[in-house]
Amino acid sequence: MAEFLSEYALALTMIVTLLVGIFTGYPVAFLLGGLGIVFAFIGGIPVPFLGTVGSRVFGGVIENWLMIAIPLFVFMGLMLERSGVAKRLLLTLQRLFGRTHGGLAVSVALLGVVMAASTGIIGASVVMLGLLALPVMLKQGYRAEMACGVIAASGTLGILIPPSIMLVLMGSILQVSVGALFKAALLPGLLLGVLYIGYLLITARLKPEWAPLADPDAFDVDTTPLPVALIRDLLGPVILIVAVLGSIMAGIATPTEAAAIGAAGSLLLALAMRSLDFATLREAVRDTSRTSAMILFVVIGATCFSVVFKRLGGDYMIEELITGTGFGPYGLLLLIMGLIFVLGFFLEWIEISFVVLPLVAPVVEALDFGYGLSGQALLVWFAILVAINLQTSFLTPPFGYALFYLKGITEGRIGIGTIYRSIIPFVLLQLTGLILCMAFPALVLWLPGLL
Repeated sequence: MAEFLSEYALALTMIVTLLVGIFTGYPVAFLLGGLGIVFAFIGGIPVPFLGTVGSRVFGGVIENWLMIAIPLFVFMGLMLERSGVAKRLLLTLQRLFGRTHGGLAVSVALLGVVMAASTGIIGASVVMLGLLALPVMLKQGYRAEMACGVIAASGTLGILIPPSIMLVLMGSILQVSVGALFKAALLPGLLLGVLYIGYLLITARLKPEWAPLADPDAFDVDTTPLPVALIRDLLGPVILIVAVLGSIMAGIATPTEAAAIGAAGSLLLALAMRSLDFATLREAVRDTSRTSAMILFVVIGATCFSVVFKRLGGDYMIEELITGTGFGPYGLLLLIMGLIFVLGFFLEWIEISFVVLPLVAPVVEALDFGYGLSGQALLVWFAILVAINLQTSFLTPPFGYALFYLKGITEGRIGIGTIYRSIIPFVLLQLTGLILCMAFPALVLWLPGLL
């Protein structure tokens, strides 16, 4: 053991230093890149080798055409957030489920699914759902834990249900088809939505005081017949979803081309809703630039970190640690999923994807799970399992971003302890979905095989 630690001392020190550095609050992108350069010199890595880092950054990241899809999907989500589509749809869904205990919570979960398939980003969904639904839910007497939990969990569906920027990056990292990942993620994403709704309905039935019946005066009165209102308010998002996902699944467009279709469609939808003006467009472009720049800098930093980490033998260290346990294929998979789940408490999904995935993917690819899984199908299945797992990172303290967004919306009216308690059942539901997809790979691979 001492010999093992001595051999991989620098690689272990890199990981420990990264975890310690995260708690200092220093920007993660610069922390990753800086640690890569510092440990390259500490490890005596020749200076010309750092040119490999530059080549990897430019060739693997900046020149990667898949990366163009990220700002386009982000822009699409931001424009939809400002178009008023979500508000009108929530009002209509509330009318549909208003006579049921927990009807408003179910409406929020359904809206989360629809907007997840239209946006692909977390921040916009959580903030939008929180601003629209949280005040009304609290006013109607909903228990704060239920209201906060369903808003945070439903808002995070956008990172799994396509179009998802997480899946775009995973496709680039694992060298698998992003279109296949989009197809594979659809059923697991909908499964999570069904689990959320089932939990809400059961809880509302067992504890009706947690989710009272809707107050008809809580929303603006809409005299439009309900079937007409449903068609009117669902039509825009459905057309956009079909245009983006349908073009990918039918093989008509690449993910990047579909992202461009989505961005243009969101502009047309905002125009049709009469909510498109110069100020709205300027804000959307500015926020898109900020989000895309943040993602790009983290990717560059993570690339530098991972290249140096591998040069110091970190990939062999991880492989020996995992395979040395003596577990079978599913035991090793559970170990990897447990590691990723724990890392999600402290790291963002981008760092985990770019630092951890390249290290553990070769180990998983060499395992035999049965079911005839091999090659691309095995990597697609593994990627979706990781994506479901990483969804929990948005809800788990201390660095769950959905919790921070929700805390900001409440403006101090709800304590952070209440918000932390609210996400516990939904994290358990996400883990349930993960276990189901592990036990039944067909949940992930049926649709890609069909299409």
